[in-house]
Amino acid sequence: MNKTLLCTLLLSLAGHACAQEAAPDAGLPDHLTGDIGPGVFRLERNILGKSDKTSVLPYAYFDYKRFFARLDTFGFKTVKMGAGYLELAARVNFDHMDAERGLNRRSNSVPIGIGTLQETRFGAFFLNAFYDVNKSHGTLLEAIYAAQVDVGRAHIYPQVGIERRSASYNDYFYGVTASESTASGFREYHAGASTTPMLGLTIEMPIAENWVGNITFRRKWLGNGIANSPIINHSTENMGLVAINYHFK
Repeated sequence: MNKTLLCTLLLSLAGHACAQEAAPDAGLPDHLTGDIGPGVFRLERNILGKSDKTSVLPYAYFDYKRFFARLDTFGFKTVKMGAGYLELAARVNFDHMDAERGLNRRSNSVPIGIGTLQETRFGAFFLNAFYDVNKSHGTLLEAIYAAQVDVGRAHIYPQVGIERRSASYNDYFYGVTASESTASGFREYHAGASTTPMLGLTIEMPIAENWVGNITFRRKWLGNGIANSPIINHSTENMGLVAINYHFK
């Protein structure tokens, strides 16, 4: 997405959202609904031979009026659009890399953009377009479909999606400049854009009154722009999560 166009949309939607603050949010919850609790995340460090990392982090998947939280994505619902809203969104990423082995430090990306969640009788469609306002100045586009299958008391959510990262986004994180190549011994590499498919599965089970357990696993098959980098360990990335959450109705 063009940077100027995205910035213009963000400013326009922010102004519209502020103008609606005084108006009642018809159709939106007037109290917190969803899940909040602690989660154990298994995050893959797929760079420079680093091992996977297990972290205890907050789990948040809830709505409160126009505000929403969906794991790593947070935002604000603006105008009604189809079966959802056009949203201002931001994402929390931990894709930094410290300077080592002759390579320069990479800072965390700060993706900000627009998106929507379309909840239909056929399933849920998540669409997002982000621009990294930090160092890479690249774009990240994604589309994810999630269905719901009920088995007894358990809710099962299979997911399929695709992610598109621009060349500038990838080159900042996975490229190797000429000076880095000389210092590190890695071959020089200029990363191109990438298209990455994803499959996931979430299982949610009630465990006590107002408490639910959540198990999630996702795998990405990295596009060539990322997978061909000499500082990448392998061409897939996994994420695992186990959480116990309080369910707000």
